[in-house]
Amino acid sequence: MPRSSNTSSAKGGPVTLAMVARRAGVSPQTVSNAVNSPDLLRPETLERVRRVIEEMGYRPSRAAQTLRTRSSKLIGYGIIPAPSIHPVLDRFLHALSQAADEVGYRVLLFASPPGGPTLDGYEDLLNQHEVDGFVLSGTARGDRRQAWLAKRGVPFVAFGRMWSGRQVGDWVDVDGAAGTEVAVEHLIAQGHRKIAFLGWERGSSGAGDDRAEGWQRAMRRHGLPTRGRRGESPDDIDAARAAVKPLLDAGATAVVAASDLLALGCYQTLRERGAAPGRDVAVVGFDDSPTAGLLVPALTSVAQPLEEVGRECVRLLLARMAAPDAPPERVLLEPSLVIRDSTPEPAA
Repeated sequence: MPRSSNTSSAKGGPVTLAMVARRAGVSPQTVSNAVNSPDLLRPETLERVRRVIEEMGYRPSRAAQTLRTRSSKLIGYGIIPAPSIHPVLDRFLHALSQAADEVGYRVLLFASPPGGPTLDGYEDLLNQHEVDGFVLSGTARGDRRQAWLAKRGVPFVAFGRMWSGRQVGDWVDVDGAAGTEVAVEHLIAQGHRKIAFLGWERGSSGAGDDRAEGWQRAMRRHGLPTRGRRGESPDDIDAARAAVKPLLDAGATAVVAASDLLALGCYQTLRERGAAPGRDVAVVGFDDSPTAGLLVPALTSVAQPLEEVGRECVRLLLARMAAPDAPPERVLLEPSLVIRDSTPEPAA
């Protein structure tokens, strides 16, 4: 049956929840659950009700939902202004918005002051009762948002672990250490033994330290030296160009970078020396940004499962709204290595 393009019944009036319930052979409460709390229904019941909703073109009134449940169906997400949107957060935000839309929610964006996460904006939205919960990202050492929201009983979920202090709330993260371990194993299988790591400054980022730890674990597992093979740089191409030079001078045949941006700095330094990425020195990035596949040679990079991150964030947030006192849930997802031309087997 073709999908209806409006919300009017055959008699000219609006399609109601009761009409959907009669067509689907279920109670009105079951239809309400299908719209507002789909996790409460068996998969086959949920599928049947959703099919009837689509066939009849039923659309619940957002205003009525808000009055009845005191729910705005809005999820707050604070964006820190930057010269350009980070490709990982850009893709995550798209995945989050899509996952929220599938369960009847919308993501409300608001600007956070530059210089790191603050409480500005969160309190304003709560005072105005405009959101049901928050999704956080950019979780870093000293981040006060989790404890502040938890103390006030506000549902939230974080994309990223808390890297210091007492763990608070639900979070979803990607196992960065597992990602760099896979990268090192890939390079070792190709014959590399002098594998360097180009990362962010120690202690500046929990995620950065996590990625460095994965490189160290893999190197030690194979009995390979790490001393003198770690470079540090801000996430900046020019800084990375300078930071990778000592690693290349020490004879590194491969470099694992903590981000694609750092890997790009490595590319530029190699070319300045008349060397070729991939041919003379293997390079692996992290994040699998859109740029990775466009570089010459195309960059091998660790990909984060951002679509799954978005779905898990929404799932955990809705579960927290439904059961505020339930134990916290933490989800650590595995990344994958996308192999391209920057990691060929070394010449004999």
